[in-house]
Amino acid sequence: MRIERHRMYIGASALLILGAFAAANFHLVSVSLSSQPACVHEEGATPYRAARPSC
Repeated sequence: MRIERHRMYIGASALLILGAFAAANFHLVSVSLSSQPACVHEEGATPYRAARPSC
């Protein structure tokens, strides 16, 4: 019985890790799709500033 419980904990941990990985990837994809491409930093501009004031 102890081995079955140990196996259950390992399986639950693996599912939790895979779920967190999938959620993080979903978040990255959703942020990239909702970003504003016009607000991307341009070459030669001052670093750490938005490309337009409205960004």
